[in-house]
Amino acid sequence: MSGLDGVVRGVHGVASDVRAGLAARAGAQGGTNPSGETQIDADVWADEQFFDALSTLDGVGQYVSEERADAVDCGEGHAVAIDPLDGSSNLASNNPVGTIVGVYDAALPATGRELVAAMMVLYGPYTTSVVAREDRGAVEEYLVEGDEVVSRGACALPDDPTVVGIAGKRGERSAACDALADELERELKLRYGGAMAADVRQVLEYGGLFGYPAVEGAPDGKLRVHFESAPLAYILESLGGGSTDGERSLLDVDPDGLHARSQTFLGNAALVERVESALA
Repeated sequence: MSGLDGVVRGVHGVASDVRAGLAARAGAQGGTNPSGETQIDADVWADEQFFDALSTLDGVGQYVSEERADAVDCGEGHAVAIDPLDGSSNLASNNPVGTIVGVYDAALPATGRELVAAMMVLYGPYTTSVVAREDRGAVEEYLVEGDEVVSRGACALPDDPTVVGIAGKRGERSAACDALADELERELKLRYGGAMAADVRQVLEYGGLFGYPAVEGAPDGKLRVHFESAPLAYILESLGGGSTDGERSLLDVDPDGLHARSQTFLGNAALVERVESALA
């Protein structure tokens, strides 16, 4: 079994347990994560589940989590960066949450060009994962039901985009971003649910654009490069789509620390080009 096989199986093995434990932890408050955001108990608990499953695998050299200030040295091998519970604030209203994983062939911090695999797990009405790997010819989706993991086949990004979701309030984004959002929302269906995994899954299903721009209070954007932006950019670009921080592919963003943030846009290549033109 390759190192990537072990990570994929490890994430799938934990996913059902995480889903089963969410209801009991939906309202419990935790502390503050290294990015200064309020945690709930589920954030810390999910991180512990994934750490126990992944940190002891052969081929995993670093475990780096949105919920931990520092990287954990696990030996030799790939660096695994994880957002254990993306969109955890959605738990209180029983809306979808997810898990995002990036597997890097370099110690972190590093650019997304060092990614060799990325995963996005979505805990919706049922649990699915989307997996992109450098050693596979296609991006695949899986249905995760308990101990059973069933392939749903290769993913494809629709050529005719229909949905858009750009986070942030009018007036808190730049004037150029507000104008772009207005333009796209007249052309496409507005979809924004507060969990990046769920919003990006809408883009994969219907084609379109998801964006989390710089806003007042988060001038570098809200999303973390290692745990969120770069892994999902890897998936989108593997499908022939695009990603940008407003100027360049998110895979080319060079983070200055483990928890560095970036303005983030992901979707069909033509829409990503429009973002860069609008924000230039």
